[in-house]
Amino acid sequence: MQPYLLEMKHISKTFPGVKALDDVQLAVRAGEVHALIGENGAGKSTLIKILAGVYHPDPGSRFFFDGKEVEIKKPLDATLQGISIIYQDLSLFPNLSVAENICMGRDAGKGP
Repeated sequence: MQPYLLEMKHISKTFPGVKALDDVQLAVRAGEVHALIGENGAGKSTLIKILAGVYHPDPGSRFFFDGKEVEIKKPLDATLQGISIIYQDLSLFPNLSVAENICMGRDAGKGP
């Protein structure tokens, strides 16, 4: 069995008065597709924003890429790990293709 490409362990996030995530675990192997499903307010977007470096998780949260522990403190850290997020509430450029919208903000011809 393939090792995990991405592991998120003990992911918690507390906002003032709200425990949005409590000890969430996520593990993904290369080539796998996962769906985050849940009610409004279940923490799906919060988890993705933590993975993307937009939100900071509570202490004790750990991230692993290719078996190596990494810190994701800002969006650039996530980008350097090859993570790209398309937010459902993002304003896209209607005159650009889907691929062009996905690559917006990346240098042409350069990898992460």
